[in-house]
Amino acid sequence: MTIDEAKNKIILALDLDSIQEVNKWADLLSQKVGMFKVGKQLFTASGPEAVRAIQKKGGKVFLDLKYHDIPNTVSMASLEAARLGVSLLNVHALGGFEMMAKTMEVLDKEFKGKREAKVLAVTILTSSTNETLREIGIEHSVENMVVRLAKLAKKAGVDGVVASPKEVKLIREACGKDFLIVTPGVRPAFSSLNDQKRIMTPSEAIKSGVDYIVIGRPITEAKDPVMALDSIIGEMMN
Repeated sequence: MTIDEAKNKIILALDLDSIQEVNKWADLLSQKVGMFKVGKQLFTASGPEAVRAIQKKGGKVFLDLKYHDIPNTVSMASLEAARLGVSLLNVHALGGFEMMAKTMEVLDKEFKGKREAKVLAVTILTSSTNETLREIGIEHSVENMVVRLAKLAKKAGVDGVVASPKEVKLIREACGKDFLIVTPGVRPAFSSLNDQKRIMTPSEAIKSGVDYIVIGRPITEAKDPVMALDSIIGEMMN
């Protein structure tokens, strides 16, 4: 793997609350990472302006809002996200087949087969365990639920999933090599775990066959973010 190939697999999570901070990170790292993730905190604080600010700096965006609602609401929200020009957006697979299929139908109709935004389905959050699933009445294991939801997403026409690196092999076996897999819960060797449970290092994640890894605090909270990023790229290439 080349440095450019490694760099393009990194999605930097911008868990921020201001456009000023967005501009700072986009200026610093837009040429050093493949994409920036705009999640609920930043989008609630700054809205579409955050997406446009990154795009103006030449960066690509993964809009991580995890839409989960009735099919019409999710499909219309996804359409607006795609119109923003984001590269990735996501929905919750737990919303079910109809919700995901309706979303893909609306997007395909709007973009007439030339859709740039890829749609991902969130399977089971990386903070979840078998115990937390049982607490909400799901008796299946995390692994079984992840594969079940990934297969359902593929059947609905979704492009890929967001899933823990621990389940990548199972998803690949169930959904094939062309199914996109984006993994949060990636922590470099020098980093703390924070609130993630099912994690891997960047090197392990890449070897498992993921398409993108999402990393935030190990870079954004580092004393030298560029050095931290270079260290992560080095791990990925080993």
